[in-house]
Amino acid sequence: MDAMRRICATKFKEQCLGLMDDLSAEGIVITKRDKAVAKVIPIGSDCAALIGSMKGKLRIKGNLLSTGVW
Repeated sequence: MDAMRRICATKFKEQCLGLMDDLSAEGIVITKRDKAVAKVIPIGSDCAALIGSMKGKLRIKGNLLSTGVW
C-alpha cells in the first residue's frame, strides 16, 4: 500500500488549483510543522468511511454540557 500524499500548507496554498485538478481518490493530507491538520478528498469519494471513524478513540471527561464554572 502506498503512503498517502502529504504536502505542507504553504505549498498547498501556492499550488492549490493544480493539486485539485489532479486529486486522487485517496486525497492529500495537508501539514503544518510536519503535523497533519487537514485532508482534501474529492467530492465523489466514499466519505461514509469517515463517519464514525473516531468511535472508541475519544473519551469525554466530566460533564459535556457544563461550562466548567462552579
